[in-house]
Amino acid sequence: MFEVIKKGLETSVQDYPGRVGFLNQGFPPSGPMDSWSFRLANLLVGNNPNEGALECQFTGPTLKFESEHVIAICGADMQPKIDGQSISLWESVLIKSGQTLELNFCLSGARSYIAFSGGIDIQSWLGSKSTFHKAGVGGVDGYALKEGQKISLRKSEGVVGKRIKSESIPEITKSGLWEIEVVRGPNDDWLDENGYRTFLQAEWKLQARSDRTGFRLDGPPLTFNEKATDKSPEHGYEPSNIIDQGYPVGGINLAGQTPIILVNDGPSMGGFIVPYTVPSASFWKLGQAKPNEKFKFKEISVEESQEMRSLQTSLCSNGSII
Repeated sequence: MFEVIKKGLETSVQDYPGRVGFLNQGFPPSGPMDSWSFRLANLLVGNNPNEGALECQFTGPTLKFESEHVIAICGADMQPKIDGQSISLWESVLIKSGQTLELNFCLSGARSYIAFSGGIDIQSWLGSKSTFHKAGVGGVDGYALKEGQKISLRKSEGVVGKRIKSESIPEITKSGLWEIEVVRGPNDDWLDENGYRTFLQAEWKLQARSDRTGFRLDGPPLTFNEKATDKSPEHGYEPSNIIDQGYPVGGINLAGQTPIILVNDGPSMGGFIVPYTVPSASFWKLGQAKPNEKFKFKEISVEESQEMRSLQTSLCSNGSII
């Protein structure tokens, strides 16, 4: 068990791949924004890669432990310390009863993941432990951790000193510019060729008004083809309006002239076009991007996106541990 001394910024329980199969009922998958780092943290402590763990964003929590556990922290560098002594990322470490784990603000990246040997002992909701904040479901009582809460952990004997191979660690850029892969569609016939060219050539700034529901982007105006400008009234007034449709997870929803990437807690449907979709293997980059950093999009094929996912899955396996 551990006690939450400081809650951090929306520290929440997530699991991978989250709440699958309920998007048509209005419940998104949730789950970790950076599932690559998340899965590696679980593997380091001897868990299945899908076990529940903590996602910390921008500023991490302070936790006091009432029992001995092996933990691992992967992802953003939030300067983790045990009783004031710095500990390594991407490595399994022992924390003893009575000791305190402290995470601070992130020096690089945006989200860090804390995994515990045995996992977090909470009930699943619709087959997942992932927290969906806006509906108040999943996780611990449906919301981010609160100060004073005591969270139970399952017993397990993890091994101290395990590390992730350097070539298996995602490279979190410090340049402030992220290359994000995209696949065309499902509404890939609403922009004109100049609109697609503009989208791919521009640098898009991530707005501070972004969260686990959607990443709002600032950039140049896009242009549309005749299908978007000469359409029947039921499709709406704006060129980017369309009769309500289902949205894919990762869809880049064009709301007027504002692209919004629909991420883990995004809506299931709506009345805007989706000219591009971010594949799942690129989501970790979204999870590690900070507000005001920039995205440059790179178009790839569906087959290339599937190859990326297969490679990432192979890196999130015991073969990446030394």
